[in-house]
Order: sequence, then C-alpha cells, then structure tokens
Amino acid sequence: MSEISSGVPVIRAIAPSDLERIIEIDIKVLEKARPEYWEMKLELMQKHSQVSGLVAEVGGKVLGFIIGGVSRWEYGVPENIGWIDTIGVDPEHQKKGLAKLLFTEMKHHLKKQGVVTVITFVKRRDWQLLKFFNSLGFQPGDMTNLELDI
Repeated sequence: MSEISSGVPVIRAIAPSDLERIIEIDIKVLEKARPEYWEMKLELMQKHSQVSGLVAEVGGKVLGFIIGGVSRWEYGVPENIGWIDTIGVDPEHQKKGLAKLLFTEMKHHLKKQGVVTVITFVKRRDWQLLKFFNSLGFQPGDMTNLELDI
C-alpha cells in the first residue's frame, strides 16, 4: 500500500459519530447529498447483527468505509453467503490501498460468521469498479441480476 501522509490506517467498526464524515465522502464521490440514506444505513447496522460496517481512519480522520453483511436465506441465498453493499474512499485518498484494506478486514469479519462466498453488484460498464473487484479476486458468479422498469 502506498503510504498515506498522515500515518498508518486504523480499521475499526463504524460508529454513529462517523455519520457526518461518511456523508462528506459520499458527496465527494457521488456529487450529491444523501443524509437520510446514511442515517438509515447506520441505524440498520445497529439493529441487525448480520449487517456491519468498518471505517479506515488515519490521524483521527475517517478516509473510507465499507458496509457488508451475511445473507439470512433471502431469495434462496444460503446463509454462508456474504455481500459487500457499499465501499467508499475519499477521492483525495483513493488508489492508496484503503479500499483493499477495508475489504480484507471485512472479508475476515464475514469469514468468522461462517461466510464462504462474498458477492457484490457492479454496473456492467463500470470498468474502474470492475477492475478493483477483479484485483480482489472477484469473478462473475452464478446469480443473474434481473430488473424491470416500471
């Protein structure tokens, strides 16, 4: 991992006090504010043990986050399947290994819960994100995404 100027990243569980910084990172990445969405996500993590989140913090400042969880037989997906819901890194600190570090820690967390396979959704033409997940060892899986415009 490239060195981050302020020090070595600390990976820890997301805390309610991280909400403001997660929203800031999300705005930088997506260029729109979704505070209600993030409030709901953090509330979900507090209420359901199968959903968890981690942050990468350097010098007391959150620079990235990841949210994932364990399936509980939704749509016939067995409970040994885990998923990555969201991953975000402050654009000023991207391409320095933070996302990979967050994923590696999340993978260990999921494995302790009995997960043997991790899934995620990526837009078919999002080459940058596809390349990132490919670098982590992801490959096309057995499930097919279906959609219906209404």
